[in-house]
Amino acid sequence: MRFLGHIIVTGLALWITALILPGMHLGDDSAPLLTQVLTIGAIALILAVINTLVKPLLSLLALPITCLTLGLFQLVINTLMLLLAGWVSGLVGLTLQFDTFWWALLAGVIIGVLSAIVEGVTGLGESDRERA
Repeated sequence: MRFLGHIIVTGLALWITALILPGMHLGDDSAPLLTQVLTIGAIALILAVINTLVKPLLSLLALPITCLTLGLFQLVINTLMLLLAGWVSGLVGLTLQFDTFWWALLAGVIIGVLSAIVEGVTGLGESDRERA
């Protein structure tokens, strides 16, 4: 249930970010609403799987440079995860594209902030111990 909540929050953050940023392209704007929602959900699922499988390994490998940059390198790792999600979604016929690396970096920051706000309000970010 919690994983599904994270996917919904990520999809919502992706959608809002795509509305804000002109350099981010998410899905087909002329598609019917249901198709757009399913596309965003599928891309959010792809991003969640990538963040679960690839991001921890990459974060561990990049730990020295992350320490040297006082954590700022995590922004680059988040950007790389978004670009990887865009590449994987392109392989399955979905659209998540960024005009430049910088648009992807800005999208990563916005998605992170929006996700943190929604998870904080809904309680999705809390562990079982914190809720008890």
